[in-house]
Amino acid sequence: MATTDPHIVNEQNAAVAFSKQSYVFDDIYSGNPIIQYKRERVRKHVNRFLAPGSHILELNAGTGEDSVYFAAAGHRVHATDVAEGMLQALTEKVNARGLEKQISIEKCSYTALHTLQHKGPYDLIFSNFAGLNCTGQLKQVLTSLWPLLKPQGQITLVLLPPFCLWETLLALRGRFKLAFRRFNSKKGRTAYVEGIPFTCWYYKPSFVTEVLQQDYEVLGLEGLCTIVPPSYLEKLPLRYPKGYHFLTVLENKWKAKWPWRYIGDYYIISLRKR
Repeated sequence: MATTDPHIVNEQNAAVAFSKQSYVFDDIYSGNPIIQYKRERVRKHVNRFLAPGSHILELNAGTGEDSVYFAAAGHRVHATDVAEGMLQALTEKVNARGLEKQISIEKCSYTALHTLQHKGPYDLIFSNFAGLNCTGQLKQVLTSLWPLLKPQGQITLVLLPPFCLWETLLALRGRFKLAFRRFNSKKGRTAYVEGIPFTCWYYKPSFVTEVLQQDYEVLGLEGLCTIVPPSYLEKLPLRYPKGYHFLTVLENKWKAKWPWRYIGDYYIISLRKR
């Protein structure tokens, strides 16, 4: 019997959407200079806190770009996703690079981590590029991470906040739907990937810290694509390379300062288990 739980239905729709995109995902994004900037920023943030030879649990691992990076850096990664197409692409990438000993793969939803076969414990639980914005049950996901972490283990999440300066400024160009899509989004907003709709939620950093404040301490919080434009404006770096470089310099300088850490396309937050 098909489920009627709206959260499960939404997750299934997102899985179908990203499975469909998995065949072209790397081709679409590999040449985007803003995507490259974002990945470098996230990895630099993680590496500030990550000990050598760590064991990492990656949620919504996608095609495995980050899994491969961390494995090549000497870490062990248990990569999870719920989208069949992404898991297939990830498996092919791991096999092609001979990383079977460094990267293990499991189909598992981040909303069902109690069913995870490989429970660690882990030094780091990592989720990149807004995978966790695809659930309206983020509180339950966050509270489920505790038993999977070692003492002093860490969490690093890259999430979409409910306000993005760049998006709001697009109203000046008449792109009102995009400019205001995050406003009044407590019930979620419909997103589309490969023409398939699913709901996306936007969370403030304070939501994460309030849920976890009893058991974790905040290590770092940075805005991502606050001054640098979002990656869907990928033509800007090509048209104005010097101007784009200047924006990266400013963002790298102010990324952790108020208000920039709150008003980006994303934010990166890391916490340590007490």
